[in-house]
Amino acid sequence: MSTFCLDDLLCFAVYSAEHAFTRAYRPLLKALDVTYPQYLLLVLLWNKDGQSVKELGEQLHLDSGTLTPLLKRLEGAGFVRRARNAADERVVNITLTPEGRALQAKAQEVLQSMGEAIGLCAEDRESLRVQLTELRDRLNAAVD
Repeated sequence: MSTFCLDDLLCFAVYSAEHAFTRAYRPLLKALDVTYPQYLLLVLLWNKDGQSVKELGEQLHLDSGTLTPLLKRLEGAGFVRRARNAADERVVNITLTPEGRALQAKAQEVLQSMGEAIGLCAEDRESLRVQLTELRDRLNAAVD
């Protein structure tokens, strides 16, 4: 019978790296008064404002039950507005407020700090991102 070594497991490397990312982001995002999941939602909206909850969920790989509380907190903080789509009332669109848009400039400092903390050149960072995205997609396909 072979033994398992935690440090030899790819799943543990990914899991522990995710926790390290979250810990590294926490103090940076505290200055913006958002959590990491809220930050990810804002990034999507900074790139394309006015998306539906469904669109946001698909990009984040989250269901509406998980997104709704995050969006409510962002709305309560004054960063986004939720509104029913006039053409289809089942659809809820999310738009940035001026305060939410203003956070984008502050978020540039977060990106710079995280880039320094990661310590990889742009090419290596991109290569790692592509590999992790492909891994995620293969794992999702395996369980679907």
